Amino acid sequence: MPWRLTEDIDGFLARTGDFLRSRPALHTSQLTRLEKLRTHGEPGTLFGWLEDGEVSAIFYRRPSQRLVLTSVAPEQADALAAELAGRSLSGVTADDDSATAFAEAWQRRTDAVPVPGMRVRLHRLGTLSPPEPMPEGHAVEARDRAEVIRWCSEFATAVGQAPITDERSWTASNFADKQFTFWETDSPVAMAGSTPVLAGMVRVDPVYTPARSHGRGYAGAVTAAVSRAALAAGATDVVLYSDPANVTGNALYRRLGFVPIATFRGYDFR
Repeated sequence: MPWRLTEDIDGFLARTGDFLRSRPALHTSQLTRLEKLRTHGEPGTLFGWLEDGEVSAIFYRRPSQRLVLTSVAPEQADALAAELAGRSLSGVTADDDSATAFAEAWQRRTDAVPVPGMRVRLHRLGTLSPPEPMPEGHAVEARDRAEVIRWCSEFATAVGQAPITDERSWTASNFADKQFTFWETDSPVAMAGSTPVLAGMVRVDPVYTPARSHGRGYAGAVTAAVSRAALAAGATDVVLYSDPANVTGNALYRRLGFVPIATFRGYDFR
């Protein structure tokens, strides 16, 4: 099965949309990023899909960004590496097995050395179980744009990302197209973002409690509030990512009703 390549996002989505929507939880990142690319565009982005009667895998690669790949078998990863050999790739992100298979195939084809990078765990909400008892405070939809930007910049700095410094960096960030909710007491003490409903899927992202407010249950409260709102808006899949090494965060999400469904890994190519 040859990989088919294009830079035409409309044609790509027309052919692959049903496949992406067939597993909205596992394809959460692809659904949200491709929607942003569809509406805002990014010249030079390469798209591809694998098809034998029906689509079984897709990828996209934004300029100077890692290849983002859905689940593939090792032989499919090798065929893609062969198809892309001669192009510049900075890395790959996919589920653990697929990312490793492609990284190894790319090394065989190009001699590039794959260096393990980010690793995240994807969770899907089963039955929501809000914290009991709830901490003091209440959920409030965030309406002050400047305040949201300040909080997102603080979150980005806390997790080692570039801070949001101006309107341009805000628009280019992963935060700009999300809705935000604060948990408030006398003032905001925690924040959670959420994506719009796409294919019945909402991703809760990010969840942030400043260090000064840790240990009081605010993260669980705001996550539960955002998850409840997503279900009320018609979402059938509510998902979130976590750092597998964050024992406290993962335990919290389990208590709220989130179940791990996959782990994703990134490799950088040197």
